[in-house]
Amino acid sequence: MADQFTLGLLQMRCATDPATNLERAEAGIRQAALGGANIVCLPELFTSPYFCQRVDPRLFDLAESIPGPTTQRFSKLANDLGVVIVASLFERRAPGLYHNTVAVLDADGSLAGTYRKMHIPDDPLYYEKYYFTPGDLGFRCFATRHGRIGTLICWDQWFPEAARLTALQGAEVIVYPTAIGWHPSEKAEHGQAQYEAWQTIQRGHAIANGVYVAAINRVGHEGESSGGLEFWGGSFVADPFGVILRQAPHQAEDLLVVSCHRRRIEDVRRNWPFLRDRRIDAFADLTRRAIDG
Repeated sequence: MADQFTLGLLQMRCATDPATNLERAEAGIRQAALGGANIVCLPELFTSPYFCQRVDPRLFDLAESIPGPTTQRFSKLANDLGVVIVASLFERRAPGLYHNTVAVLDADGSLAGTYRKMHIPDDPLYYEKYYFTPGDLGFRCFATRHGRIGTLICWDQWFPEAARLTALQGAEVIVYPTAIGWHPSEKAEHGQAQYEAWQTIQRGHAIANGVYVAAINRVGHEGESSGGLEFWGGSFVADPFGVILRQAPHQAEDLLVVSCHRRRIEDVRRNWPFLRDRRIDAFADLTRRAIDG
């Protein structure tokens, strides 16, 4: 396998019409491929506005099966372009059973596999526990034509255990499809600190595990004009020592095309051998909710 793989991160606004979002996502994937990307990543739940801002049973109609219409469309696109596509979808698994799921489509159009979001938030305007059953596939890494891709989703970003277990399976890059933003009333006071915390924790995952990290966010205001959420964009790629290679703006759509080198993973891990020095004999208590006393 070549030393280099190239990521394409599509930071996009999401319209109310799913067909429009699919068309714009396809155009972005084609543009990324023309720019040299061979692994193209889309934001969390990109086919619609972020519907978890409210509780409404009618919104379950947005879900689809996997395999299903979107994976079939992107399977053909992946095969035509020879690229891997990482697509975040609202999965209808069975009547009344839904997941927040990433589908990884390999460069020959085959479905390399799926990852179901493990950590489900329940916060103001992020009412995901109403819609999503927690993932039951564990943490996953997919061997594709262009690289070994670990997939986690949004709220998973904050948990070092998730990144570690994904990296231990051989991931060269951990991809985080994301839908995160500011409550407009909080932005002036807390906005900068919130974004910096978000980026810092993920740079920490890159450093602690010696892997590339790619976070792909949406952008733009969604929801009520007097409230809602302002998605903060800021998509980025960090190298295995946490160096920011490219970063998108906060308020505009963007396409990041970033070359990544496997040799960089090897060099960082040789000089900062965190995986070598882990005391795996002493970590059993990590499976406990709390250590009392």
